[in-house]
Amino acid sequence: MNDEQLLQYSRQIMLPQIDVQGQQRILDARVLIMGLGGLGSPVAMYLAAAGVGELVLADFDTVDLSNLQRQIIHTRSQLDQPKTRSAAHMIRELNPDCRTRMVESRLDDEQLAQLVEESNLVLDCTDNFTSRFAINRACVAHGVPLVSGSAIRWEGQVAVFCDRPGAPCYHCLYGDSGDLDDTCANNGILAPVAGIIGSIQATEALKLITGAGEPLSGRLLLIDGLSMQIRSLKLKADPHCPVCGNPHP
Repeated sequence: MNDEQLLQYSRQIMLPQIDVQGQQRILDARVLIMGLGGLGSPVAMYLAAAGVGELVLADFDTVDLSNLQRQIIHTRSQLDQPKTRSAAHMIRELNPDCRTRMVESRLDDEQLAQLVEESNLVLDCTDNFTSRFAINRACVAHGVPLVSGSAIRWEGQVAVFCDRPGAPCYHCLYGDSGDLDDTCANNGILAPVAGIIGSIQATEALKLITGAGEPLSGRLLLIDGLSMQIRSLKLKADPHCPVCGNPHP
C-alpha cells in the first residue's frame, strides 16, 4: 500500500481485526456481485469504498425509473442504461482504484461456473429462486464462499454458505421449494430494508475476506423492519442434499 491508500483506508486499518494485513487482503480480493438492484447497490458501493481490488458486476437488466426508489447506485442520468455500466460509473466516482468487470448478458451454467471459479467470494443479490439455486450450485462445486441476501416488503434475511467444510448450502435451507412469484415487483419493498440487508452482506463479505470475527455460517439472520426485530436461526447441512451432500438411493 502507498501513503494515499494508508490514509484512505486508515479508519479500517485502525480496527485490530483488520490492520494492514487485512486491508491488503481486501485490496487483493476479486468479488463477484450477482445482481445490481436493491441489494447489489449498497453491496457494490460499500465494497468499492472499502477497497476491494476488483468487483465483477453481473446483471443483464437496464435502469428503470421504478428502480431508483431503492437501487441507490443508479441515478436518473443512467435511465435505460445497463445496470452494470451505471454501477461501474458510480464505483469509479467512489474509488477509481477499484477495478470493475461488467457482465451484461444472461449466464448459462458454464459461464456462471467460470465466473465463480475465478472469484474469491460471491454475493448473491438476485431476486429470484432460479438464479439463487444456480449460484449456490456453482459455489458448492468450486468451494467458493457465498453471501446470500434477500429482501421483500418489510423483511429480509442474510446467510453465509460454502465457507467451510460441512457447512450447509442454500439448497439445504430451501430444498426444491421457493415461490417464483415472490418478488419485489409483485409484493413491494421498503427502500431502507434493501439497504440494511445489502449492508449486512457487505459486512459479511469483508469479514470473510479478512478473517475477522465470526461469519453467518450455519446461521440465518432474519430482520423484520416493521417490528424492528432481529432473529438468528441455526442451520444444519442436509446429508441428503443433492447439491452439497451425499444423496442416498
